[in-house]
Amino acid sequence: MQPLHILLLILAYFGVLILISYITGKSANNQTFFKANNSSPWYLVAFGMIGASLSGVTFISVPGWVEGDKMSYMQMVLGYVLGYAIIGLVLLPLYYRLNLTSIYTYLEGRFGRYSYKTGASFFLLSRTIGAAFRLFLVANVLQLILFDAYGIPFWVTVTITILLIWLYTFKGGIKTIVWTDTLQTLFMLIAVGVCIVMIKDEMQIDNLFSYVTDNSLSKTFFFDDVKAGNYFWKQFFSGAFISIVMTGLDQDMMQKNLTCRNLKDAQKNMFWFTIVLVIVNFFFLALGILLTDYATVNELNAHKDNLFPTIAMSGDLGIATSLFFLLGLIAAAYSSADSALTSLTTSFSIDILEIDKKDNEQEREKTRKKIHVLFSFILVATILIFKYFIADESVIAKIFQFAGYTYGPLLGLYAFGLFTKLNIKDKLVPIICLMAPIITYIISFYSKEKFGFDFGFFVLILNGFLTFLGLLLISNNKQSKSAILPIIMSLLGFLRAILNGFEDWRAILFLILGFTWLSIIISRLKSKHNA
Repeated sequence: MQPLHILLLILAYFGVLILISYITGKSANNQTFFKANNSSPWYLVAFGMIGASLSGVTFISVPGWVEGDKMSYMQMVLGYVLGYAIIGLVLLPLYYRLNLTSIYTYLEGRFGRYSYKTGASFFLLSRTIGAAFRLFLVANVLQLILFDAYGIPFWVTVTITILLIWLYTFKGGIKTIVWTDTLQTLFMLIAVGVCIVMIKDEMQIDNLFSYVTDNSLSKTFFFDDVKAGNYFWKQFFSGAFISIVMTGLDQDMMQKNLTCRNLKDAQKNMFWFTIVLVIVNFFFLALGILLTDYATVNELNAHKDNLFPTIAMSGDLGIATSLFFLLGLIAAAYSSADSALTSLTTSFSIDILEIDKKDNEQEREKTRKKIHVLFSFILVATILIFKYFIADESVIAKIFQFAGYTYGPLLGLYAFGLFTKLNIKDKLVPIICLMAPIITYIISFYSKEKFGFDFGFFVLILNGFLTFLGLLLISNNKQSKSAILPIIMSLLGFLRAILNGFEDWRAILFLILGFTWLSIIISRLKSKHNA
């Protein structure tokens, strides 16, 4: 594709998004921006969340994973199913019962002001770095294939990118996002579908389903090596916890769910979203098999993250493939970035500035618009820092990875709030939530260096566990500290059981005894609390 064609495509794409914004933003106010007046059709939310959950990084990376890891990623996707079930049955009823705009408001009612501000601040930090990192990667791609040809510097590319997002979100907010995410998800799925069909025809495959399922790369379940990163139970439980934390405890993802008319619609949305997400991920991995075989047959030097873009943009599969790949990439990137900007504005406005407690509606709306502009500038500044001051992509990736550590304290806070009735010393919560990720990082680093054990995604569980323990230590009930030993015992049993494939009877016994001991202590604490 010529740079002019790409430019016209991008302009047309954003033109449609701005038109949607104009239609959905009529008579919009803060209630529209934050909660879409609780009028979103559940099926639009469910479909649009597919695009929001698959960033531009995922769009490019997942097909490339097949070459090295086959279809083992589906094990994690099955874990997502368990996680989404917990979100639908536990977290959504809680959020709707409390009628929350920001999900972190729950922490104030349960623990106090310090816990509330800490939880919201961790989200703001993580989401800002995460959104900036994803946009940084996509902006680099756009710079290479388009803006370099016109001599436009990177900082202008980034500024225009964020400006376009601001233009179609500043008025309608989440109401606009629900509709634009639906369109963006559609473009993503069309991109995958077109690529699959084009490769199928090019390789003259008669039965696509049989070709994929009979392929040596289609192996999905791995129970052989308990120490391997693709071992089933590791990936399954990691997927469950990742979905709970990065969807259920994430304002960005949950804000769309809270725009549904009622709890029943929100749960229906979560149910169908889960089914569709499993199917979509299967097609992404199936595309990975086709791309890998196509590259092998045609002797192309394209692997991992370069596999999909190299083949799609080569022109060998036709102009339609290049066109829809580019549309899909842009859609995947911006469907996560636009909702991130909206959720950052929402969280800072509600959780930090508490504008919902002000009486003057015009003043509230004016403040929200200023915050929206502020976070647009913050995203631009963060991306430019990545580009010009850090430069080393491996360092940037580590910063993004460390930002993910901020979800562990959220897991610990919500688990403690939901599964115990204990009160804590609220002022000490920020210290606990800062210490837990640091200790987690140290344990994770030295366990790999000294013992060769890679925690991988299990750092999330360890992080949440350490936060939970810390909250127990600062609880007002002295007897609650007796639960620390059985919690440690249960976790060690659980980790050992996973590492040994649930075949180690001592690990299972350790887990059962620890869990039983913990249950007895909690029941006693509850009975004393009720008395």
